Amino acid sequence: MTVDSATRPDSLFARLEPLLARVGKPIQYVGGEVNSISKRWDDTEVRWALMYPDAYEVGQPNQGIAILYEILNERDWILAERTYSIWPDLAALMRGAGVPQFTLDNHRAVRAFDVLGISFSTELGYTNMLAAIDLAGIPLHAADRRLDDPLVIAGGHAAFNPEPIADFIDAAVIGDGEEASLRISEIIRAWKAEGRPEGRDGLLLRLASDGVVYVPRFYDVTYLPDGRIQRVAPNRSGVPFSVAKHTLMDLDAWPYPKAPIVPIAETVHERYSVEIFRGCTRGCRFCQAGMITRPVRERNIETIGTMVAGGLEATGLEEVGLLSLSSADHSEIGDVTKELADRYDGTNVSLSLPSTRVDAFNIDLANELSRNGRRSGLTFAPEGGSERMRKVINKMVTEDDLIDTVATAFGNGWRNVKLYFMCGLPTEEDEDVLAIADMAARVIETGRQAAGTRDIRCTVSIGGFVPKPHTPFQWAAQASAETIDHRLFALRDKIRADKKYGRAIGMRYHDGRPGIIEGLLSRGDRRVGAVIEECWRQGGQFDGWSEHFSYDRWVAACETALVGTGVDLDWYTTREREYAEVLPWDHLDSGLDRDWLWEDWQDALDEQPVEDCRWTPCYDCGVCPQMDTEIQIGPTGRHLLPITPVRG
Repeated sequence: MTVDSATRPDSLFARLEPLLARVGKPIQYVGGEVNSISKRWDDTEVRWALMYPDAYEVGQPNQGIAILYEILNERDWILAERTYSIWPDLAALMRGAGVPQFTLDNHRAVRAFDVLGISFSTELGYTNMLAAIDLAGIPLHAADRRLDDPLVIAGGHAAFNPEPIADFIDAAVIGDGEEASLRISEIIRAWKAEGRPEGRDGLLLRLASDGVVYVPRFYDVTYLPDGRIQRVAPNRSGVPFSVAKHTLMDLDAWPYPKAPIVPIAETVHERYSVEIFRGCTRGCRFCQAGMITRPVRERNIETIGTMVAGGLEATGLEEVGLLSLSSADHSEIGDVTKELADRYDGTNVSLSLPSTRVDAFNIDLANELSRNGRRSGLTFAPEGGSERMRKVINKMVTEDDLIDTVATAFGNGWRNVKLYFMCGLPTEEDEDVLAIADMAARVIETGRQAAGTRDIRCTVSIGGFVPKPHTPFQWAAQASAETIDHRLFALRDKIRADKKYGRAIGMRYHDGRPGIIEGLLSRGDRRVGAVIEECWRQGGQFDGWSEHFSYDRWVAACETALVGTGVDLDWYTTREREYAEVLPWDHLDSGLDRDWLWEDWQDALDEQPVEDCRWTPCYDCGVCPQMDTEIQIGPTGRHLLPITPVRG
């Protein structure tokens, strides 16, 4: 493609449109959705292309992108547009026609923007990032980019260890993006107004010195002869030794998204979502999201009510998702659900929560959630099949707790329960996984007795465990794909052999191989960047989709790219780490005290639980004093205003 076509802000749609008749789902590339924003290019000073590195149907509902899109566009001097991964059928045609990666809002070339901001929910999106950068006409490696190329900035949960993609990104935002994105914009604006002094490096040095982002090129990594990291240290003066995460402390002051974009193509979620609180202190040792988003910060009931009313009016959607890592733990969840259900009683508006903790569920809550909607199945996440495993992972829910809960649910009209588990957890044995079948059988028996009918279903959904950075399990050895598959097949056979309950138990699972690659990418260092690039060059893309993922391609990429390094795929995944080892992300501060994480890892091995610090004294994880933050919970005693029902 020509350089001009990739750098002009003109619309590419006239050149794109003839290609759309030749591809699947062309509507996802058309744009023009309700609430999308169109600004004049020349009226703005800083321009962002926001990307979720997956197909439109997955990326469009992403809450992080929706929030940043509104926040940035509210400033008259900032322009923000969206771009998503392009399926291979259209990408091939675009390359042939010289059409670069484009934004959906105005079909402008991504390379024309100041920033390409990419939000990663999962590391399996890394190959999609490379595909988009290349299709945009941006040099693949950050070191090769010129003054007019956009800054490629990573964010999202996977950015808490951006080392595997250090060669391809210019910077990473660690933590919450609302205030950070505006600060980045201000720094870029000032740099441009001053005539872009010292070029690209001058801008990156300003950003790094400010502490708003982590810039990998300003840090050198040295290795020990055995392959472990010896040291990560700044190579420029003024750059901090450690980069701290951003924490947004007043969610009520940031009630976004207010008017999210309504898709014109089918997406995985079609609902108005409100994040009712951020953070979690339950202390599940496997859960990176819960660890890195501390402390808990609640939105109050008035803000939630205002957001729901405004969001429904702006979108016309009929489902409200009350989102968080553990929504039933909101200190006013009973009032929130009852008063929202009262307000929308008699309308088509329904409420939903993500999976609910067994010990936070009550029938009143469930009834409010189903008042205006159909009574679908309930979802719980015991995570571990045996009592012992749940102590190891600090998921302090007993089997009796679960049985009491499902008995109440089945006795009140529910007929379906879905249970989430993980396989391959630290210290796990075969019998811990086989215990899932016993638990499911007990759920079916309890349900039949409580409901007085045999029409009861229990679905167990099982995923392979992947150790993640900034968790107590960051030192753990990952179970091999063969171990995962052996245990899952044994569980499947046990369920099938159960003549009394087996036919009422459904089982959904994935083989262990994608988890191994996710493990490589989540705990990898900079040497893994060559593996990602090799996999992409061999056709790797859309690795989060089973029909596109190729384990063999990733293994071959490891064998090629890691030659001479002394490390391999197993070294990154199935090897247990020692306390003294420098981990690739140790210089990125999530607020959690490293010694506390190690002590919690030892408590896991000893099967010792840790309480939720929302309701007990502080147990010194480090976040609140280190980040100058605090837990923010109710109850506030406030109520929705007005409470007058909205009639359909």
